[in-house]
Amino acid sequence: MIQSIETTGKTTEDALKAALAELGLTRDEVSVEIVTMPKSGFFGIGAVPAKLRVSFDDGRPEPQAVPEREKKPAAEKKPAPARNPGSEKKPAAAKAPKAKAPASAPAHAPESAARPAGSREEEAETFLRGLLERMGVECTIAIAPREGGGMDITLDGENMGAVIGRKGETLDAIQHLVNYTVNRGSDKHMHINVDAEGYRSKREETLVNLAHKMAAKVLKYKRSMAFEPMNSYERHVIHTALQDVEGVSTNSIGTEPNRRVVVNYERPAGESAEPPRRDRGRRERNRSGRSDRPAAPKPAPAEEPENRTAAPVEETAYVAPPPPPEDYTPPVKNKPQAREWC
Repeated sequence: MIQSIETTGKTTEDALKAALAELGLTRDEVSVEIVTMPKSGFFGIGAVPAKLRVSFDDGRPEPQAVPEREKKPAAEKKPAPARNPGSEKKPAAAKAPKAKAPASAPAHAPESAARPAGSREEEAETFLRGLLERMGVECTIAIAPREGGGMDITLDGENMGAVIGRKGETLDAIQHLVNYTVNRGSDKHMHINVDAEGYRSKREETLVNLAHKMAAKVLKYKRSMAFEPMNSYERHVIHTALQDVEGVSTNSIGTEPNRRVVVNYERPAGESAEPPRRDRGRRERNRSGRSDRPAAPKPAPAEEPENRTAAPVEETAYVAPPPPPEDYTPPVKNKPQAREWC
């Protein structure tokens, strides 16, 4: 009869050795099935040992199925004695089941019932509920039509930080998925705006203030400045906030996802292209090595007096060097000298 045991170990080999030692069998006499692979974890945290299921034959025959016994015919029931009609009791009236109070419907039930089946609002809500359920977020969904066409979806609940994400990146991704799901296969495009706890309005207010501060810097320093990369919605907010500001203009440069807004300085008609600078001559001299300014005249050399007398110069007699000795031999270049002489 086939039996099996489960063993664990740091590795699969350790688990197999433990199983063979417990059974007293060899590797050829058993069959091994890996239940769980080992995991080392991070610095020992979250480590999982290896788990094996080892099957073996103990040599005993398998029990045979026992045939079912033939069922005996049921004994004939004796007829029940006749009851006295006067002694019969009337059956008690069946109690009517109490009407249960209707369960409280969820907050979004009236909204779902008010929407027609198969509408875009219902499709957007169904997709959002499934997505948020898989994200582990519980919140209420409010859908309202937008003026001029479109749809506004507002999410409200706990743990909205996971829905918004860093700088609204997660919220933008959810909005993109909802727009794609609802407008897929449709001839008429509908723009859907997804917001969470008023994040869009707060972010828009922050961007407007930032745009006006950047415009003030551009007018002060009279040079163009660029914002950090933004998505299309945030760039539209910047363009709209600065379209009526005099002295500046805006345009977008770059490609997604690094596309950004540049605030340009618009010079008045009477202003020169480059404002004058005090150190203009010094900068030109440093670049070209010379200056366009006329050179200052050099001071004239001082005149020497005509009656100047030269100091007397003392003459020294030439002294010849002493003659060499008679046994002196001049050295020969590139000739090795004898060791005895050294």
